[in-house]
Amino acid sequence: MSRKNAFARAGGPAAAVLTAALATACTSTDGAPLDPGLAPRDTVQTTAKPTRQDLSNEVSLTGKVTMNPIFGIVAPVAGQVRYLTLPEVTGTPTKPTRVATVWLDGKPTNVDVPAGAVFGGRLVDDRATVTAGMPIASAKHGGYGIVADISGEQAYRIADAAQGVVQAQIKNGPGPFPCALLGTIAALPGGTVPAEPPAPPQEQGTKPGETAVPGPPQRQEQPPDTPSSEPTGLRLVCTAPADVTLINGAAATLELVTATAADALVVPVEAVAGSQGKGKVDVVGADGRRETRDVELGLTDGKVVEVRSGLTGDETLAVPGPNLPPAEPAQGNPEAGDR
Repeated sequence: MSRKNAFARAGGPAAAVLTAALATACTSTDGAPLDPGLAPRDTVQTTAKPTRQDLSNEVSLTGKVTMNPIFGIVAPVAGQVRYLTLPEVTGTPTKPTRVATVWLDGKPTNVDVPAGAVFGGRLVDDRATVTAGMPIASAKHGGYGIVADISGEQAYRIADAAQGVVQAQIKNGPGPFPCALLGTIAALPGGTVPAEPPAPPQEQGTKPGETAVPGPPQRQEQPPDTPSSEPTGLRLVCTAPADVTLINGAAATLELVTATAADALVVPVEAVAGSQGKGKVDVVGADGRRETRDVELGLTDGKVVEVRSGLTGDETLAVPGPNLPPAEPAQGNPEAGDR
């Protein structure tokens, strides 16, 4: 017998005992695997506490200098709009121009194009029912303005920008300087101006001033409305002070501060689910359990969001916040699990 085979036969029982010992050491006595690197399911790993700070809602937009920009005039109240027939305008008006009235409960509310701009066109039909804030007329500013295109998400953030502050900076040019907002940020349909009604046809065989014998009624074609202003997308239009030199087409940056709040209670945006004033947060208790709570939201700067009600400021919040509940499967849909 070789020495190698003898060593293997002699070491067989010892190897078996060593293998069994190692297997016993790697297995806990209660049958649960030892895995110290993983926390129990649903354990909150990251938390945050509310803090207080001054907060402002700011939006930065990219625009450019534009000649004679189009902007929208909105209905001041809900009601029925009635347009006025306007004479042809020459030059740039130095006073506001009344273009329509909105009637509600027998009371009219005037709609004016501001001084420095001319009427562009009607955006809805005459005697149409409109809501407050709905664009009903277009106007053309006489001179330079700064125009910035905006997205739908930005539109809701700057919807109240008329009460805020707008600062403009021309790239490699003047600024920053205040920029006065014109009209609405809403997208505008094409404006139209009603055509003049056709003159009654003159009877054949008569001269001007002679009384004609009435003939059979003839149908008069009403000329179509004349397009006067092109449609626009969502955009913001503002004007610079008179002493600021502008060049058509120059790039510009607009900074809007739409609202401010002093000593606001804020939390990280990642801790909140929801927007547009209503949201939910997960409050973590001393035992680590989550409690989903409704909160009223306010301003945000993209990093933190104001909590106006629903929290006292002493809570501990889970990050990230609660998820929206999944949609319930449709009844009778085999793909949704109803088999």
